[in-house]
Amino acid sequence: MGKAVKGMERMEDRERKTTIILASASPRRRELLAQVGIAPEVFPSQVDEVVTSTQPDHVVMELSAQKAEDVAARYHDRATMTGPDIVIIGSDTVVSVDGAILGKPHDTEDAVRMLTMLQGRTHQVYTGVTMIFGRSGECVTFAEKTEVHVYPMTEEQIRRYVATGEPMDKAGAYGIQGYFAAYIQGISGDYNSVVGLPVGRVCRELSVRGVEIG
Repeated sequence: MGKAVKGMERMEDRERKTTIILASASPRRRELLAQVGIAPEVFPSQVDEVVTSTQPDHVVMELSAQKAEDVAARYHDRATMTGPDIVIIGSDTVVSVDGAILGKPHDTEDAVRMLTMLQGRTHQVYTGVTMIFGRSGECVTFAEKTEVHVYPMTEEQIRRYVATGEPMDKAGAYGIQGYFAAYIQGISGDYNSVVGLPVGRVCRELSVRGVEIG
């Protein structure tokens, strides 16, 4: 009987295991979560993003909330089940320089324009995160800011980098974890946040709410 009870307890523990839903198709965010032992279900947001602010930190928080809320609404039946708890994570990243917000480039010339603005100077990367805890209904939104210092680059170096294709799906037209690492002089803040998700802060928010990681 004792063994049967323990077996039932283990089954109940598995049933209570939290399911993490990533409201993004970004492989970089998925990899960052996997790095700390979180294997998220990927359920990309389909929301039409609407921005009402020009402040970068407000923009990323607003967009991350829209993504998480969109997925929560479409995931509603599962999020309110009595089985596994669910946490939905929405995130958005922008690059800011001289007060201008740089998103993903429209084409190669737009990428060249952005990188020309960034080379030889310091800019800011903001990543916003919204976490919706399905069972409690709690919603947590925050933004992380990281200063990134870029070495001077020639036009030839910029165009050679753009030709790799790496900049085209990234805010500010560069990936700090890719070829562009050759031009990074240093950062002040969270490196992972520049990649796409401040995973340490995410884990902290999960931990203080009793959500096991790994």
